Amino acid sequence: MFQFHVSIPPWGAATDPFLLGTLFLLVMTRRSAAGLSAEDIEFEHVAETDQSFENALAKARDGTRLAIDDAVELLTTGTDREEIDLRRKEQVLEIADRRRAERVGEDVTFVANLNNNVTTACNVGCLFCNFKDSAHAFEATSDLEHAGFTRTPTESRRIVDETLERGISEVCSVSGLHPAFALDDEHHEILATYDDPASTVNYKPPEQYSTDPGTYLEQMRAMSLEGVHLHSMTPEEAYHARRGTDWSYEDVYRRLRKAGVDTAPGTAAEILVDEVRDVICPGKITTAGWLEAMEGAMAAGLGTTATIMYGHVETEMHRAIHLKKVRDLQDRTGGISEFVPLSFVHQNTPLYTHGVVDGGASDAEDELMVAVSRLFLDNIENIQSSWVKYGNAKGLKLLNCGANDFMGTILSEEITKRAGGSYGEFRSVAEYVEMITAIGRRPVERSTDYETRRPIEIDGGPYGPTIGPRADGTPLLAPVDQTEPLAADD
Repeated sequence: MFQFHVSIPPWGAATDPFLLGTLFLLVMTRRSAAGLSAEDIEFEHVAETDQSFENALAKARDGTRLAIDDAVELLTTGTDREEIDLRRKEQVLEIADRRRAERVGEDVTFVANLNNNVTTACNVGCLFCNFKDSAHAFEATSDLEHAGFTRTPTESRRIVDETLERGISEVCSVSGLHPAFALDDEHHEILATYDDPASTVNYKPPEQYSTDPGTYLEQMRAMSLEGVHLHSMTPEEAYHARRGTDWSYEDVYRRLRKAGVDTAPGTAAEILVDEVRDVICPGKITTAGWLEAMEGAMAAGLGTTATIMYGHVETEMHRAIHLKKVRDLQDRTGGISEFVPLSFVHQNTPLYTHGVVDGGASDAEDELMVAVSRLFLDNIENIQSSWVKYGNAKGLKLLNCGANDFMGTILSEEITKRAGGSYGEFRSVAEYVEMITAIGRRPVERSTDYETRRPIEIDGGPYGPTIGPRADGTPLLAPVDQTEPLAADD
């Protein structure tokens, strides 16, 4: 197994997941991916099973709950084969598409949403990410150039207010872990009491930065306007909002909910196996930490989503273990509304630029990931296909591989674009209608939690959103604006 060796200093909080992550960050990511090669990576969990593809396929066809080994056989189209068997692949896809039709019918849902991310400042150093900018570059005394941003609560409120006029029903906000970010003023006071807080709890006061991001609660209040659905605060962000304290995730999420958060994105999951996380994101919370945060969000009364980010260094066994952890979490809580497979976009990431990986997942792997997600996650109704990650053509194909949701209008997307994605930042309702009807399915605008669903009447248009607080069916953007999406990010 690829391992890291580090001496833990005698801090009372040295078992804290952030501090352990910081140590890993110092050991590995400050050596950067340049100090890592594919030959160095040896995992305990490999794609080997005692199951057969035929038996796994039969279980999937019969609707029997799948085990981890079944998922591995389906994801690989048989561990007895070196490469993906195209005939076997089509068998898996056919069963998954049939299961989708049985479970959710022929509707393809989407949400009218805005991505307003508060800051790109982040020191975590994930090797699959090119969204962040070193937080040091944002300090008032720094002369380092960067292309990032930090928005004040006032700016976030203005962006949301302007975009509500476009008809959105959701604001999604996922941001970098800015060292000056704290849950509230009390949290600032606690963090400031630490000796050398920058090293021990990743904290520097807002006065040291050119732009003060405000507190998490201030940002949530700013973006929670007129009943728009606020989808924000990932498990990783929730950890940042409680670092250095003894607050529980449930406590933190209750305060965030009171400030306006409606649901929490289950991103930052990546691969929920620590031997993979130790390679690609050693500074992030552990698998156990992610699961604890998700349970805390749901205990606080928030709905959630869940994701997987695959196609980098992990094996099919890791993907299967990840699916099992998500399914077990849903068995315990019932609070996950959708599962989102996210294919690794590699082009501008440290993993790729330093030669640790030579690309992302293949088309066949993407199809099988969506299909097996549908078959394995028998307790999650909605499986998403992301046009941001896959593009229009493949995204539509995946709607015939088990997916039933086609993401959102976005109104700007930054994370995937910075990683090298090239599929744009916006899709209009009219584009959704055209694409979805082209594959013989019915387009349906939905709310974030899927509780409200409004089929689009195909009458020649114009087509616009109807669920948001100010939505009246007017197109999101006038034709002249469609090449200039709003400067807000995911």
